[in-house]
Amino acid sequence: MTNPKKLLVLMDGSERSGQTVKFMEQLTPFKNDRIILFTVFSGIPQCYRDLEKTPQYSHVMSQMTAWEVTQKRRITEFMENARERLVAAGYKKDAVDIQIHNQRIGIARDILKEAEEGAYKAVVMRRRGAGALETIVVGSVANKLLGKLTCCPLIIAGRRELNNRVLLAVDGSTASFKAVDFVAETLGGLGYSVGLLHVIRGFGNLVPENPEFMMPSESVELAHDEMMRLFGDIREKLILAGFDENHIEEKIITGINSRAGAIVEEAKAGNYGTIVVGRKGLSRVQEFFMGRVSTKVIHVGREFTVWMV
Repeated sequence: MTNPKKLLVLMDGSERSGQTVKFMEQLTPFKNDRIILFTVFSGIPQCYRDLEKTPQYSHVMSQMTAWEVTQKRRITEFMENARERLVAAGYKKDAVDIQIHNQRIGIARDILKEAEEGAYKAVVMRRRGAGALETIVVGSVANKLLGKLTCCPLIIAGRRELNNRVLLAVDGSTASFKAVDFVAETLGGLGYSVGLLHVIRGFGNLVPENPEFMMPSESVELAHDEMMRLFGDIREKLILAGFDENHIEEKIITGINSRAGAIVEEAKAGNYGTIVVGRKGLSRVQEFFMGRVSTKVIHVGREFTVWMV
């Protein structure tokens, strides 16, 4: 019998972390996996610890130590409550673990180290943590992880209620093929519906002085035909993984200036609960002009859960 794969779930004891627990309660495809509830505990800042060497500041250190003990107790209680909730939601009791990690380098870098060394199936996180302002879509720690955590897929929890409809954006890149494989492995045979989406982008806003200029119709037709062939291969792979062929939809959108915007709008129109995207597109040149589509989807589609593979 093989060991179940692990999911690293990032927590910080905030109200938003409570929403992460609720999200995990709904994330049924992973209920047979081992869940690691992980938090980085900062404790007393090093600059205050240096005061231990100065006798006249002993009372300050005493207060700071009491504060640290209280904070540690609070996060421990939060994590234990989270574990109880997940077990009540159907996760195996002996497969939900708590790790309160004392900060060593920095919050983001400590998480990266754990993710890279822990052989995780995926990392679950939110767009913002305890200290993020309401106007910030992606907090500083989350932003660092989006750019640097490449060892496994990222599952970014959204506010929208999860359902069994998943929108899978593909573009023929290696990353999008990995996204297809991850969806097939994770959701196959569980009754999910999949929408395959490809967006053929116009060149209008790459030439702002001539916004009417778009991709030639011949090129659009060639790209359309090639993607339809690719859809056929993906459909076959999904069916072999256990998806109902009647629950696989295909759509190609052409002449769009914002691929990320088109993906999010299609998710809204199709009542999808989750968007799946590859981490990188077809070329570095595309990223130079447009930025990573996956990152833009995370920002634009803030209400959606996004899997970035």
